[in-house]
Amino acid sequence: MEIKIINDSKDELEVQLENVTLAEIIKVYLNQDSSVDVAAWKQEHPTENPILLVKTKGKTPRKAIADAIAQITKQLDKVENDFKNLK
Repeated sequence: MEIKIINDSKDELEVQLENVTLAEIIKVYLNQDSSVDVAAWKQEHPTENPILLVKTKGKTPRKAIADAIAQITKQLDKVENDFKNLK
């Protein structure tokens, strides 16, 4: 997965992601974090990759994204485990 950092400061991070699906999933989980003020993505044109914007307070944007990805991974592992246990 390719991630390009557009802007990186103490309380704000803009990254370009590979696809809209990834941007949307991360945005949803970021918006559940109380330390995240803004989590949104934009795509100037369908042929361009989306840009995810994260603004935080009390936590760095990189930490917020890492926490969101950890939650996503945990939930995906649970779904995979539940699927394997189906009879």
